[in-house]
Amino acid sequence: MTHLYYVRHAQPDYSVHDDMTRPLTEKGMRDCALVTAFLADKSIDCVFSSPYKRAVDTVQPFAAQAHLPITLIDDLRERRIDSAWIDDFDSFCKAQWADFDYRYKDGECLREVQERNIEALQKILLTCAGQNIVIGGHGTALSTILNFYDPAFGYEDFTRMRAKAPWIVHFTFDGTRCISIETHDLI
Repeated sequence: MTHLYYVRHAQPDYSVHDDMTRPLTEKGMRDCALVTAFLADKSIDCVFSSPYKRAVDTVQPFAAQAHLPITLIDDLRERRIDSAWIDDFDSFCKAQWADFDYRYKDGECLREVQERNIEALQKILLTCAGQNIVIGGHGTALSTILNFYDPAFGYEDFTRMRAKAPWIVHFTFDGTRCISIETHDLI
């Protein structure tokens, strides 16, 4: 069995509009200790992350404590919404969950996010079969993964998850077949 702990990043600082460099808030930085404590006894073999700062920074304290490198995988990044900041994020999200092909001109639809994240995840599962894995990532990316393995996961679930940062989902795989999903609220 392969155990994968997908860590949704801690609280981000939304005053920084650049998605790739958006840092964690002070609270988010403190909450990384909750992630480290949760993962401490899981015998983790490898750590992967989105290249986005908030995802890396959330798993960095654990990786340092466990003396593990963090492998950055671009395809684990969060969805691209558009080339400009949008103010009505809630309406945008609702439209995307109603239609997985809905997107703004310079953005990605949820189907594209799901396909690239599942492809990246399956490569990790094949490379690290039988190991215990941590992935540092994002809420929308994680939600599309959850939806892939459990199509009942939808907009209402995504909305509840948005308030949970950090949040950990433990997937158990037999090969690339998901056999169980457990969620862990840290705060």
